[in-house]
Amino acid sequence: MSADLSRDAYFARWSDLHGGIDPRANRLVAFWLGIVHALARPLAAAGVSPNGVTWLGGLLSVGVVAAAWAGGGWLLLAAVLVFGSGIVDNLDGAIAVMTGRSTDWGYVLDSLVDRVADVLYLIALFVVGAPGWLCVLAAVLTFLQEYARARAGATGMSEVGVVSVWERPTRVLVTGMFLLAAFIHQPSAVTLVTLAAAVSGGLAIVGLTQVVVSIRRRLGSG
Repeated sequence: MSADLSRDAYFARWSDLHGGIDPRANRLVAFWLGIVHALARPLAAAGVSPNGVTWLGGLLSVGVVAAAWAGGGWLLLAAVLVFGSGIVDNLDGAIAVMTGRSTDWGYVLDSLVDRVADVLYLIALFVVGAPGWLCVLAAVLTFLQEYARARAGATGMSEVGVVSVWERPTRVLVTGMFLLAAFIHQPSAVTLVTLAAAVSGGLAIVGLTQVVVSIRRRLGSG
């Protein structure tokens, strides 16, 4: 498939791969996917490997922890790397869709790297000073949300179910914004990353509930 897919064609293929959800129904989603399309198009035309971009996103997530561990002025780099990994996380899928190179292995690899990134974000908050138990709680709840989706898919449910409040973009936004705030207000860094972990845990509870309720409605009582 040609890499010269139009924006509308990309949206249509994205919808097909996400259970029929129309991205145009949400202006924010449509705006974000439009940016991703613009960034991915030259990369797709250049023949960049989607899996290579996936691995790059994973490396950026590792860099988040390293920069957070260094602390001080490095917190700015940590925040930048969080946002960078979030963008790259969307680019790999966009390149795969636009070039017709979507594969089962690519899907699995992307999911694995995403889960590792979720954990690394919380580790970054921990090394800056967030309580370990809060970070572990948020990680467990996040994994439960994704595990529930995966098990529902194993039963034959082809839809994503629901776009919860605790999807990858939200995780990137929460981690990145609070790390940026910790850089700007370094004396309050521990308080800010603790709040970030608490917000992550709270949103993860809501997100898990939304996903489980949605799956329950679609699959029935059995």
